[in-house]
Amino acid sequence: MAGIYIHIPFCKQACHYCNFHFSASTKLLEPMVKAICKEIELQKDFFEDPTLVIDTIYFGGGTPSLLPTQNTAFILDTIKKHFALSPKIEITLEANPDDITRERLISLKSMGINRLSMGVQSFVDEDLIWMNRAHRSDAAIQAIELAKEIGICNISIDLIYGIPTLSDEHWIQNINTAIALGVQHLSCYALTVEPKTPLSALIIKGEKEDIDTAKQAAHFNILTSHTKQAGYEQYEFSNFALPGYRSKHNTSYWQQKKYVGIGPSAHSFTGNTRQWNIANNALYINSIEKGIVPFESETLSEATQYNEYIMTSLRTIEGCSYDYLQEKFGATIIDRTKKIAEQYIRKGQLIEQGLYLRATEEGKFFLDGIAADFFEV
Repeated sequence: MAGIYIHIPFCKQACHYCNFHFSASTKLLEPMVKAICKEIELQKDFFEDPTLVIDTIYFGGGTPSLLPTQNTAFILDTIKKHFALSPKIEITLEANPDDITRERLISLKSMGINRLSMGVQSFVDEDLIWMNRAHRSDAAIQAIELAKEIGICNISIDLIYGIPTLSDEHWIQNINTAIALGVQHLSCYALTVEPKTPLSALIIKGEKEDIDTAKQAAHFNILTSHTKQAGYEQYEFSNFALPGYRSKHNTSYWQQKKYVGIGPSAHSFTGNTRQWNIANNALYINSIEKGIVPFESETLSEATQYNEYIMTSLRTIEGCSYDYLQEKFGATIIDRTKKIAEQYIRKGQLIEQGLYLRATEEGKFFLDGIAADFFEV
């Protein structure tokens, strides 16, 4: 099984915290769609295995819901021409609430989109304004209810906590609103200040308040307790799902499965190599028109592969698999891993359960530091 990621590099406006590749101008939208479809054709043999089946397609960005639905359908039809798809495929489209209409949802569902990932971020207007989001809370609620009415039964929403304007009471309100709306999946992230973003510049100028890590820790505690009571499984540090609704696409990343990224700035992974397309819309289109995929790549050393597996696996509910380490790296690395783990097991931050090493509830707060101690140089 493998995945396909499609990067749609357009947004209505720049959210202050965002550092993803996008353009606020849609002038190149039509040639971009043609280039993306051309790259799909150029990458048809990327996996070098004609028996490989695609079990997840993910439209990310940017804002994929900005695309006219005929463009989305054109991209999907092109994928179907060049790749074998699983009959149980998960096809996710990221959407902003202000793009959602009844007609658009009906069209998306008819072409096979069976999962929506909505960028809600908050149900409090003050937070949305602070982040420079294009929608308001009532639009998010209406979009979720409309998607359910149309029959899209797998809805994920993004929420951000630790925002300076977000009180504990409003964070509880955000979680409870999502639960009451019956969304099946939550992706919840602490606000981060990325370099070269508008938020970073505004904080440096003193025009916006910096983040408070103590507030973020408190919000995370609130999040885990409320979602657990509501029956959501925290299957990865930032991801919560009702039974049967884990994200196949994100899970494939954490399980080191292969995927190909299509579009400017999109990343691909084969297990031993990683490549990334140029993050420039005009240059990407020009190169694809010449039949050349404009990317850089790296061959991952065994140490890098081990480090990445430790970092991602400890964030998941399953944890780090000793069987996987044995198969991928040999018995010596297991001895090394167990030796390093001893100190954290004594502290109650890691636990060995059968052939897995997992983070405890307490350990989840220290995962970055714990994982770093395992890293090989």
